[in-house]
Amino acid sequence: MPTTTARSGTLAPLLTAAAMALAIAGAFLGSGAVVGTSVQDVADGWLSADGTILAPGSGAFSIWSIIYLGLLLYAVVQFLPSRRDDALHRKLRGWAAASGLLNALWLGVVQLGWLGVSVVVIFALLATLCVILVILRRTPESNLLDRVVLGGTFGLYLGWVSVAAVANVSALLASSGFTGFGLPVPVIAGAVLLVVAAIGVGTAVYSRGRLGPGVALAWGLVWITVGRSDGGLESTPVAVTAASAAALVLVAVVAARLVTHGPAAEVARS
Repeated sequence: MPTTTARSGTLAPLLTAAAMALAIAGAFLGSGAVVGTSVQDVADGWLSADGTILAPGSGAFSIWSIIYLGLLLYAVVQFLPSRRDDALHRKLRGWAAASGLLNALWLGVVQLGWLGVSVVVIFALLATLCVILVILRRTPESNLLDRVVLGGTFGLYLGWVSVAAVANVSALLASSGFTGFGLPVPVIAGAVLLVVAAIGVGTAVYSRGRLGPGVALAWGLVWITVGRSDGGLESTPVAVTAASAAALVLVAVVAARLVTHGPAAEVARS
């Protein structure tokens, strides 16, 4: 008969796996793939690829397939006997489950056309993913599997949601008739993209060059470039700024990795 300790050691991973499965199922339904409306068409189209000047091109959203696959793998890996009482997995479980559920909630909210509420939800999701990055920074993964499944999945998740949050706010402001205090829209968009780039650089430095956040953030910025270069809402200044921001983030990731893991770092540690 299982002991109380064994049962408690299994309960948390089981609940986490159930939460992730529910989150993935909710995301699938909330995307409009089976019922409801495609996210591109909800809220009068403000979240579409041409809804605002900061909206990524439609191809950007294919990154969700990788993120959802990673979340599914995470649900399995964290349930393995070797991970059930692991310190890192114990710290991550609640935050990981919350991130998945918040994502599903965001999809449900936008299906209702509640852009204002969706901004609150996406920033709650972003904050949750930032906490996960802090946990991974303070308690690094000890093996390749965890580096790929935890660091890779939640890194991509954080980087992409950072871009999605900007697009979400842009959609809310545009739908509310915000005119940018009389400034040209490309000027405001360029300033926002520079802030996003600065956040990407800061994340690269803090995370010691983790690939996931930087790659996903650059991915989103590149697709903003695509959206403003070939679509119904073209803007060469915004396209160039987004491409430059993407390049800056990637350079910061490479530089941070070299400083942390390069030959000079090895010599300093020896």
